[in-house]
Amino acid sequence: MKNQPISGNELARFSGPQTFMRLPEVANAEGLDVGFVGIPMDIGTSWRSGTRFGPKQLRQESAMIRPYNIQTGAAPFDSLQCADLGDIAINTFSLRKSLSIIQNTYDEILKYPVIPMGLGGDHSLTLPILRAMHKKYGPVALVHVDAHADVNDEMFGERETHGTVFRRAFEEGLITPSKVWQIGLRGTGYTAEDFSEAADWGFNQRLAQNLWHKSLISLGKEIVTSLGNQPCYITYDIDSLDPSFAPGTGTPEIGGLTTPQVMELIRNLRGLNVVGCDLVEVSPPYDPTGNTALVGANIMFEMLSILPGVKYR
Repeated sequence: MKNQPISGNELARFSGPQTFMRLPEVANAEGLDVGFVGIPMDIGTSWRSGTRFGPKQLRQESAMIRPYNIQTGAAPFDSLQCADLGDIAINTFSLRKSLSIIQNTYDEILKYPVIPMGLGGDHSLTLPILRAMHKKYGPVALVHVDAHADVNDEMFGERETHGTVFRRAFEEGLITPSKVWQIGLRGTGYTAEDFSEAADWGFNQRLAQNLWHKSLISLGKEIVTSLGNQPCYITYDIDSLDPSFAPGTGTPEIGGLTTPQVMELIRNLRGLNVVGCDLVEVSPPYDPTGNTALVGANIMFEMLSILPGVKYR
């Protein structure tokens, strides 16, 4: 019998364990197909802090999610053994040490045949995860949904921050450039080449303005065809959404994606050889309603629902 989220008909949703979807918490990834990993960090941010509280609120809001997706038929808990691996004990005073701790923790997790799903935390956490993924899988394909390309060379003299992740990943050979898809990019930049430079590396970029008022079903299918069976990592920055849907984030940009568009996109990524995911940049202090975290938790469930091995009813 696979682990099941505690039913809201058995124990009220405002009570019970503070784990993702009220799943069991376990000490290691042995026997798991999917492990949820909290990474409560915001020392890599450059604007508004608060993402250190993201994992806790994502877990809190996930209590509302039921185990079956009535719209798609996805039943992830019928076929995947899932549990919460708790939080990584980052060094709250040192970004450099924290990134090392994250990589070492993921190295241990990936000794098992498990798909880790990270709850962020700021986007700098994705770099050490990609380093750990590279050790196991080699260069991975990447689906990166974000308002920002995060390809700065440095920020305030630092080369490892939430805005430099994918330049470092490119330079270190952690990703296959022609199999990188960046979706939802928008806003203003420091130079005219802020987005175009990465396109020259081979990244496939879809600006938000070119997606306005459109369904993203065909884009999802295009990505699946493009990436084939290569091991793929999905990183989802909540600021890809318009602030009207997700105001609780550190670097909001107007003119973003809508929640229906994101659901269309993720649902049509089914078929990818996903080896890991994360959802980052939820900053609860900037949305006391909890709506941003509720959206984020549901996006996590959508990503869970397209993982290899998920049964559909």
